[in-house]
Amino acid sequence: MRYVKEILVGLIALLAALLVAFGLPGLDPLQARTLAVVLVTLSLWGTGIVPGYLASLLFLTVVVIGGLATPEEAFSGFSSQAMWLVISGFIIGEAIRGSGLGTRLAEAIGPRLSHSYSGLLFGLMGLCMVLSFLMPSSVGRAVVMVPVGMALADRLGFGKGSNGRIGIALTIAFGAHMPGFGVLPGNIPNLVLAGAAERLYGVKLSYASYLLLHYPVLGLIKAPLIVLLIRRFFPAEITARAAPGAGGAVLPSSGRQAWLLSLLLVTLALWFTDAWHGISPAWIGMAASVVILMPRIGFMEGPDFKKAMDFATLLFIAGALGLGVVVTESGLGPVMAHVLTEALPLAPGHDFASFASLVGLGAATGVFTTIPGVPAVLTVLAGELSELTGLPLDAVIMTQVIGFSTVFFPYQAPPLLVAMGLSGESVKPLLRMCLALAVISLLVLMPLAYLWWQLLGWI
Repeated sequence: MRYVKEILVGLIALLAALLVAFGLPGLDPLQARTLAVVLVTLSLWGTGIVPGYLASLLFLTVVVIGGLATPEEAFSGFSSQAMWLVISGFIIGEAIRGSGLGTRLAEAIGPRLSHSYSGLLFGLMGLCMVLSFLMPSSVGRAVVMVPVGMALADRLGFGKGSNGRIGIALTIAFGAHMPGFGVLPGNIPNLVLAGAAERLYGVKLSYASYLLLHYPVLGLIKAPLIVLLIRRFFPAEITARAAPGAGGAVLPSSGRQAWLLSLLLVTLALWFTDAWHGISPAWIGMAASVVILMPRIGFMEGPDFKKAMDFATLLFIAGALGLGVVVTESGLGPVMAHVLTEALPLAPGHDFASFASLVGLGAATGVFTTIPGVPAVLTVLAGELSELTGLPLDAVIMTQVIGFSTVFFPYQAPPLLVAMGLSGESVKPLLRMCLALAVISLLVLMPLAYLWWQLLGWI
């Protein structure tokens, strides 16, 4: 299998060399060279023949030395709010774990969720779905839930690398991220879409109409399917001996745990009300992190901080964020979208074919730009796509949500990588889950969404 991956990467590298040497019709030299580097990077991320952080470093180095992007563009991931929210997530997560608060919270919810493995996964997914309405960041939701889930895994006797522990980590990773696509302020790409639609076309997305249009399929139907998929790929059983309450000492509460819980509640309240006070969730998380790191009143010292930081994951995410910016700034994103558009069966009167094509366009664009870059690229084309398909402009805009919520590879969705990094488990199971869920999304959920949109009168 390894040789197959190496051969695939070699063929893509050969294609990239041809692009650099001869270019491609419709692309200027800068765009052709950028596409070559992007293809090689995506192949390295997708096959995993080198560590993800190494592929990111290679990408960042080549685009800067090759003059394909400015250092500010290439390394924009390090200055993005998303990156600092990730860093604060690692700090908060380690504080929850190290203080024993995660174990105490696991003890509180464990007896209600641990009667069966399936019940546990559905329960954790349900908690993540509730948080989608309360917290504006999927990374923030992962920060809260992963330490609790891992403490619960410990209580249930699921060791590192076991199916049960991986299943819990995957449930929280996908639960913290995927249902949020159905809630307007739930994920960053949703907000990028809302801003671009209003700026370009004066279309203002309503919280209620957005929720009614997307959440029944992307939340209420997709979330249980994710759990069933995890249950299928990573089966496990909870034994009576390992269940919480069946044995083992209960961790005594402490004043420090109460202080940390109070800090977390204040942080959650500020995250929940960010639309009112205007402070980004990233800076709220950093403020909480500063308090956690403070001597005497905090919860972490130097060695704990080093332990909390997963720099491999941070570099991987920085590369993914930087790739989206480089593709957008080079103009390659719209060009590729136009190429894909010309190959799709878009025509008035063929509503389902057009709907499916637009969803597929969003999903395919996300492979090149990563998920946050999809609305930045495709919203610009929405007016043209509306004319080609005969579909209303607002419906064309909304198809992007189904598209960018369809994730083929983990690098497309940094929050998934963050959640698995926080759990301490390998990111490899993410690829299997992403591919399977993408197939289900396109073959099952997309037609269901079309029928639901018809019922609501959007199409």
